[in-house]
Amino acid sequence: MSGEGGLSLQQALAALLEVAVRAGVEENRARTEALSLAAALAESAPGAPTDWAKAFPGATTQDFFDAAVRGRRWRGAPTAVLTELVTAGSPEKIPYAEALAELASASCTLGEPTMRVVGNASVAAAAQLQAAGARPLQVASTPTPAAAVAVEQKPEEPAKTVDELLAELDELTGLERVKREVHRQVAVLRVEKLRTEAGLKSPTITRHLVFVGNPGTGKTTVARLVSGIYKALGLLSKGQLVEVDRSELVAGYLGQTATKTAEVVASAAGGVLFIDEAYSLTAGDLGADQYGREAVDTLVKEMEDRRDDLVVIVAGYPEPMAVFIAANPGLASRFRTTIAFDDYSDEELTDILTGLCEGADYELVPEALERFRHILTETPRGQSFGNGRFARNTLEAAIGRHAWRLRDVTAPTTDQLRQILAEDLSDDPVASADPTDPVEQGEEA
Repeated sequence: MSGEGGLSLQQALAALLEVAVRAGVEENRARTEALSLAAALAESAPGAPTDWAKAFPGATTQDFFDAAVRGRRWRGAPTAVLTELVTAGSPEKIPYAEALAELASASCTLGEPTMRVVGNASVAAAAQLQAAGARPLQVASTPTPAAAVAVEQKPEEPAKTVDELLAELDELTGLERVKREVHRQVAVLRVEKLRTEAGLKSPTITRHLVFVGNPGTGKTTVARLVSGIYKALGLLSKGQLVEVDRSELVAGYLGQTATKTAEVVASAAGGVLFIDEAYSLTAGDLGADQYGREAVDTLVKEMEDRRDDLVVIVAGYPEPMAVFIAANPGLASRFRTTIAFDDYSDEELTDILTGLCEGADYELVPEALERFRHILTETPRGQSFGNGRFARNTLEAAIGRHAWRLRDVTAPTTDQLRQILAEDLSDDPVASADPTDPVEQGEEA
């Protein structure tokens, strides 16, 4: 199945590092990010930690699962390094995206192949290629993630305008309240900039934002658009998005955390630093976690020192975020705008799934769409419901079942390679014949 005739993880990693060096990316950073992505894609494969460690000498099983947690964000979105290369207009952005797609394909060689890994890798490869302006030319003759690796290069495009980026925002499924608030923020900041250029007095308006909502409601996607909008407005010099969580800000002992946090902020200078589940830095009590408190204190200082060319967006569940912001005067004075992200409706989730399919060069037949709607009516909704991630997880699992269904088809047609059938969306006897893939539809990404 996966990886046959393709590269091993070690080979794919070596090829990616060659591109990283040409692009001026620090080699260890590219290696760590790539291995995190590979772990996130292969974490459901029995035996994957052992194979993964061969590309990361000295690594343990715990290192594998820690890396998988960090890499999950890139299963459906471009990695941080690729985002920076795209933002900078690097000539290596497409080669790097291609190398990431190869690495996604190679992740299917880790451990015992599962249908879920195939689905994860297909979606991740498509996300990297699309972000860099490359797209699949055609589906390959075997149903593996390597189908996403054949690409054609698009000519360089000029930087997008504010109106173009706002149009992209408006095209997103749902999020009506979010769209109104972002448009309002843009109007306020634009007028403030014009008043300053005209020599008029203008109140200092904080640009930092709080995003609240359940998982999978588009917070990272909107943050990426906000970074581009602020750059187009001339408020940021680069416009890159750097996405982190507690593990990337907090170190193992006091003193080191300040340095680690400052380095992360420096990498986001000129763009947007997006901190997911920011309240995990303090667990709601600034006195109970010295390491988290050190990270917060450093963050507040860095925000002040870099106030002219840095935007910070903190995100998470509504109630814990309110406690987190209120507990520190430095945060409360800098985060005055909160944008709420509503859960998606069933129809919006169906639209999201359809869009993800098109982006990965798959097609949902009408019966499959009806099957997905039925799944939605049977799925409980709560804080743990994944929203857009639920749709993505459903597609990843369906791609895996699709590959398993075609396992004995020697020369599948293009339609067979593209079409997701209703049976691919459920664990019926045919789909569940592979005992290595007990997929949970509602798994969190």
